[in-house]
Amino acid sequence: MAAMYDSLSVRGALAAALLVVVSGPAWAAPDGWAMNLTVENDLFGSGLDRHYTNGMLFTAFSPKGDIPDFVHDKASWLSPFKTKSDSRWSWGIGQNMFTPEDISVKERQNHTRPYAGWLYGSLGMVNEDGRHLSSVEANFGMVGPASLARQTQTIWHKLISSPRPQGWANQLENEPGLVLSYEYKYRNIKPIDSLFGYGVDLTPHVGGSVGNVYTYGATGVTFRFGNDLPGDYGPPRIRPSLGGSGFFTPNDKFDWYLFVGAEGRAIARNIFLDGNTFSGSQRVNKKHLVGDAQAGIAFMALEKMRMSFSWVYRTREFDHQGDPDVFGAFNLSYAF
Repeated sequence: MAAMYDSLSVRGALAAALLVVVSGPAWAAPDGWAMNLTVENDLFGSGLDRHYTNGMLFTAFSPKGDIPDFVHDKASWLSPFKTKSDSRWSWGIGQNMFTPEDISVKERQNHTRPYAGWLYGSLGMVNEDGRHLSSVEANFGMVGPASLARQTQTIWHKLISSPRPQGWANQLENEPGLVLSYEYKYRNIKPIDSLFGYGVDLTPHVGGSVGNVYTYGATGVTFRFGNDLPGDYGPPRIRPSLGGSGFFTPNDKFDWYLFVGAEGRAIARNIFLDGNTFSGSQRVNKKHLVGDAQAGIAFMALEKMRMSFSWVYRTREFDHQGDPDVFGAFNLSYAF
């Protein structure tokens, strides 16, 4: 029944995204708004309702050049490249949900990740020149009951007559959260110019986050192979993860690409494992080194739309974790 819940919630999210797309002109600004909906769920990987069980993120990117020149100039330190770049604002709202091994158990489960939710907004800026992309973003929100993660999961289970999750009384306490993140990518380091007539590129990246929710440093790389590789840096994901780009350059034909990537993270702080910062709460001993590997496919269609699916393998995040986590990520993007 948990799988049915996950399936319906994801379908509902994708349907909501399509409504956003259809109602696009009300949001439109000249030349270049981009809207994204990303849904990550373990239903599309392990099929188990546990650990990082669901994430949803909606983001909007302003047209290129929408940032005033004086702001762009003052923020030039964000871009290690010296070429002329375009800047964009980004806004977002998201919710992440974490559960222990078994949601049918009412009592606190030791030696496994605690129940937790993270409801947040985001504000950021990206600079991009066609080959380099740098981004800075602030996430701010609430961990704990104020995240509404308990209500989200409970309501969905009630709607589909699925057993109610029993252990949310043990979730982390309320705590305001703030995370500042930076990432830099360099696209088009080409191992070869073409492969069987198709385009290829390699995009390494470095970055990190600082805050009471997450603090970590990361580095990784993404390889793409496809038809007339479009102007993006891979599909977006929900942090912490391999980075992509929420905006993209649409064209008038059908394009596609396959991608594989990997990222390693050195983690100093993860509130969903370490527990609350200023009050006592359940916690587990986290792994300080965590890695992600992902593979997937992306499509550009209808001159304005990008769709992608990523399969993600995440190494063990805490002591006594039985198996690594496997989940899927869907993304739907629309450019005006």
